[in-house]
Amino acid sequence: MKLRDYQQRSIDQIYAWFGKHKTGNPCAVLPTGAGKSLIIAELCRDALQNWPETRVLMLTHVKELIQQNAEKMRAVWPNAPLGIYSASLRRRDAGEPITFAGIQSVRTKADMLGWVDIVIIDECHLINNDQQGGYRALLADLMQINPGLRVIGLTATPYRLGQGMLTDGDDALFTDLIEPVSIEELLFKHYLAPLRSKQTSTKLDVSGVKKRGGEFIESELAKAIDTDMGNQQAVQEIIRRAGDRQSWLLFCSGVAHAEHIRDELRAQGVTAECLTGGTPKREREQMIAAFKAKEIRALTNANVLTTGFDAPDTDVVVMLRPTMSPALYVQMAGRGLRPKSHTDHCLVLDFAENVARHGPITAVQPPKKKGTGEAPVKVCPSCDEVVHLSAKVCPNPDCGHEFITEEDEKRWRLANDDIMGEEGSEMRVTDWRWQPHTSRTSGKQMIRVSYYGALSDPPVTEYLPILHEGYAGQRALATLATIANGCGAEMTDNDLGDLCEALNAANPPSLLEYMKDGKFYRVLRREWNA
Repeated sequence: MKLRDYQQRSIDQIYAWFGKHKTGNPCAVLPTGAGKSLIIAELCRDALQNWPETRVLMLTHVKELIQQNAEKMRAVWPNAPLGIYSASLRRRDAGEPITFAGIQSVRTKADMLGWVDIVIIDECHLINNDQQGGYRALLADLMQINPGLRVIGLTATPYRLGQGMLTDGDDALFTDLIEPVSIEELLFKHYLAPLRSKQTSTKLDVSGVKKRGGEFIESELAKAIDTDMGNQQAVQEIIRRAGDRQSWLLFCSGVAHAEHIRDELRAQGVTAECLTGGTPKREREQMIAAFKAKEIRALTNANVLTTGFDAPDTDVVVMLRPTMSPALYVQMAGRGLRPKSHTDHCLVLDFAENVARHGPITAVQPPKKKGTGEAPVKVCPSCDEVVHLSAKVCPNPDCGHEFITEEDEKRWRLANDDIMGEEGSEMRVTDWRWQPHTSRTSGKQMIRVSYYGALSDPPVTEYLPILHEGYAGQRALATLATIANGCGAEMTDNDLGDLCEALNAANPPSLLEYMKDGKFYRVLRREWNA
């Protein structure tokens, strides 16, 4: 089974990271639909073929992912020395060089697992940044057996509500984030299907719902949202907007809400089923099979189908579950990203206003660290300057970005319905210019690139703070890698002058899509001629 270019790039970057770091653990950030199971399989095969004594443990939290990853391993390597340890799958294989396991089944069984060299964790955003929880307890026990144990994480959402990035904090398990590919690249190469969001007339009111741990309290949320009138109005609008689309996936606010929405769909003539954590295994499998076969049109659920669920032909995602968690928002939206057999996109109906709350899934802001409260500073989106929270204009004289006021934000929330952040202007690029840049106020170094089109086109400039620490620097490096891959430039040196020289010698993209952001621009897409 041949790897896609970015999948091989992911593996190469993981190896390169280990080559440079004798301690610590990397987390590979890969969008939903990027094929993490194939990357996991290749990592396992490479490890055992190059170092036959290696013992690998692959961990995740749901049986669907255990089974999916194990099946991909078999497809890649039919004779792999593979065992599965999962109570939900009724398998308790032990002693194989490669073990695919559920964390609930092995969290207290380090002695049974014995010596492990590499632990690979799928959906690793569920791991606590502090020394708490089942994953951290098992890893601590395994490290007592092998102090040299290394961990590789994979996730589409490298952050946790109330804790920030997975690399934040003194006790964080992960040392660095590796971002081999972006959603934009996967869309451009048609490995993902775009989402199209529409403003809904019906809005879910959460104004009186309290929060705990940064998230809406579930009992209060369900009480506020699950009303006969609200459910009826929402379903009427879903039916009107979805039209003849074939596979509708609905995320609801609690079990009762999911059941009531199912009942309302049926009452209005739509074939629908409801899936919850209490649904018996056989019934659950039958429902999912019927949904994938399009024998039922709508499938409602409560906190079940956000991960480990793959139904590519899902062409409508309905958000009836408001959330403060950017990870949950991205996971819900991500169920519609798989390429379809019958259409070129997925419609997202966001009754919960999650798009307005978190922004496009291509530019979601990670949650704040635990205990930070309301920070007195903010980061300029144009140049990454750290400024006071009250600033209306970026003080960087090279920038001057105008921040959105509360009044502007209200207007934006009412107008913005683009979940992909893709609705921009296009420009045919004739040239580009790369050069190092230093902020006059902070002294921070970065690189910037200006794209040029026809005489009537404005120059479009973007700043890449690739030397910065934290998320801004990581995203800039990921953007640079995408650009380098497109133009064929070799990124072998971190010297800013040498990088700019190499990029200036390469071909610019033929097409640029951009969006006005204050006084400056945000690049949405770059295309190179084949």
